[in-house]
Amino acid sequence: MLRKLLAGAMLAGLVMAHGAVGKDIVDTAVGAGSFNTLVAAVKAAGLVDTLKGEGPYTVFAPTDEAFAALPAGTVENLLKPENKDQLVSILTYHVVPGKVVAADVVKLKGAVTAQGQRADITVADGKVTVDGANVVKTDIACDNGVIHVIDKVILPASDNIAQVAEQNGNFGTLLAAAQAAGLVPALTGKDPLTVFAPTDEAFAKLPAGTVENLLKPENKGKLADILKYHVVAGRVYSEGALEAGKAETLQGGTVKFAVVDGVAKVNEANLTATDIDASNGVIHVIDAVILPPEKTSASEPKHVIEQAIKQGSALFNEGHAEECSKVYMTTMHQLLEMDEMPAEAGAVLTTSLEEAEGCGCHNSKAWALRRGLESAYAHVK
Repeated sequence: MLRKLLAGAMLAGLVMAHGAVGKDIVDTAVGAGSFNTLVAAVKAAGLVDTLKGEGPYTVFAPTDEAFAALPAGTVENLLKPENKDQLVSILTYHVVPGKVVAADVVKLKGAVTAQGQRADITVADGKVTVDGANVVKTDIACDNGVIHVIDKVILPASDNIAQVAEQNGNFGTLLAAAQAAGLVPALTGKDPLTVFAPTDEAFAKLPAGTVENLLKPENKGKLADILKYHVVAGRVYSEGALEAGKAETLQGGTVKFAVVDGVAKVNEANLTATDIDASNGVIHVIDAVILPPEKTSASEPKHVIEQAIKQGSALFNEGHAEECSKVYMTTMHQLLEMDEMPAEAGAVLTTSLEEAEGCGCHNSKAWALRRGLESAYAHVK
């Protein structure tokens, strides 16, 4: 069915595509006669030279009817000189760097646009949509790229990370913590960030009194470190994160990404929702608060193990076996990255981590990891 759809769409686009040889994206759009508003907007935004450049570019081009469907006065307002930045943002959101033909579009879940945010691509019921706009014609060839025609104007997210989180309603604790740590300006600023955002339920899983203690003014530095461990500079979408396997956080530590038993994870937290765009970044939702390893000298693995066992034992004795396991696992990964770790100790830790994955309950997992740490301790100086 999909192949029939694409074939039909390609045939429908031949009328416009014919004669496009020797023409760039702008000239092709002008010659088509059905993109007058788009062309006028491109001129007002100062993007003509860009779209006549070498490229290649892929343009999801809204028709005049698509622009006419916007609320009355929207186009006229966007064409005003004082709204040029907003117009540029909207138009570049319709452009994807590189040449992405229809056969490749349908293989994607999304495409990162020239504006920076990612447009979602869905293939369902024989239809291809981009951020909810139907693709009605495809593969209109140009000298510097390709045009696909859509029936709606698609709009990038205009709210910043803090606003998106507040509107969601599940991040009250995170926002309160960001306020207490003095990090709200970063979440509302222009520099793009990727936030792995624990929900209110994730914070509620922490031992009783932990959040209240962290919110005290005297613990501002520690709270800021924990929150920064959830933030990565730039926009990192889920596919890119899993492909990279790890990323350095604003706190300075490293978080790891993996798929375990079909579930995407950052460290030991599950990713429950991904790729939520904001004007200044992207949000991924996680079901647990991830804690940075304690800052100690990389040349003191014995001290790292001692501190982990001390912290883990306290959690276990208070009935928090799951949190205890997370402390042990985070410590083991930290130790495995130390150059000073003897090969024998590293092998013990790796075996222990593998054994823990097969444990059926948090108690047994915690004990398996504890035994691994103690065995590794015997091999380090």
